[in-house]
Amino acid sequence: MNDNEQLIQHFYTSFQRKDIQAMQDCYAADATFSDPAFTNLNAAEVRSMWAMLLKSGKDMRIEFKNIKGNEDGATAEWDAWYTFSATGNKVHNSIKASFLIENGKIVKHTDHFNFYRWARQSLGLTGILLGWTSFLRNKVSTTAKKKLKSFMVGKA
Repeated sequence: MNDNEQLIQHFYTSFQRKDIQAMQDCYAADATFSDPAFTNLNAAEVRSMWAMLLKSGKDMRIEFKNIKGNEDGATAEWDAWYTFSATGNKVHNSIKASFLIENGKIVKHTDHFNFYRWARQSLGLTGILLGWTSFLRNKVSTTAKKKLKSFMVGKA
């Protein structure tokens, strides 16, 4: 296992243990993160996002596999099972992650998942009917960012 693979292994193992600090320590000072719900987060936001998700996701469980690293970064696949707090619906999300790594720290982390599949599970009928639209994707992203901002100022 190369250094980048070891970093990502450590990141996801820390995630499984719900060790927020260890996850946050994997990121560079200027790191960025993006996925279909949380777009274009800066380093402070990504660190807070993981803290928020782990603190609010009491039943969250993850598994990871297929970590592959090279000199510039790594990729991995991971699955999350949790209850979506807004609806109480059970979700199983399958994610493909890519990482740009410099000096032993993650500088860019991008997660890809099927938003429509996620929306159907998490939002029920609304997700079935509107999960394929940019309208719902933008609404989910805006709501997620507002929730994150509230969490960051201690209002969550």
